[in-house]
Amino acid sequence: MEEHSNPQTVPPFKYSRESRVFKTGRVFPNDVNNHKTLFGGKLMSTIDEVASISAMRHCRKNVVTASTDSVDFLRPIRPSDSVCFESFVSWTGRTSIEVFVKVISENLYTGERAVAATSFLTFVAVEEDGTPAPVPAIIPETDEEKLISESAGERSELRKIRRASSKKLASQLSTTKYWE
Repeated sequence: MEEHSNPQTVPPFKYSRESRVFKTGRVFPNDVNNHKTLFGGKLMSTIDEVASISAMRHCRKNVVTASTDSVDFLRPIRPSDSVCFESFVSWTGRTSIEVFVKVISENLYTGERAVAATSFLTFVAVEEDGTPAPVPAIIPETDEEKLISESAGERSELRKIRRASSKKLASQLSTTKYWE
């Protein structure tokens, strides 16, 4: 039996809290750009990391990132800050899992805390053979979970429209090497 074997039955639902992930880190000089603020790409990488853990906690299967729906940078994160990532499952479809990530900066000298970024990502649960796997429904409990969950249907519809548009655009793009 493989180490990462998955249960055969999918529970009908799970609570958002069961998928919650927290990760806090420091901002060091090698993490910043020429403006002395945290590199956006470094922030995005950690967002994807914590979100994928939330998604896997929810379905207890492998997941693939289907979409980074948004990353909204709301305020700069500086070397004097710590950065806390908090993620949880906010919506599910049949095989898809939407994860919300909130990024909080904390000035380590003053204690001032602020939401520095927010993000929504979508994952698809997959079986060992790579086929999409069913996932449990989600039940939000806290006011914040409910607030985020309330608009999930609208985000799901927008994702479908954006994906169809992206596929159409991709079908019209060249794959020819520019030097040929």
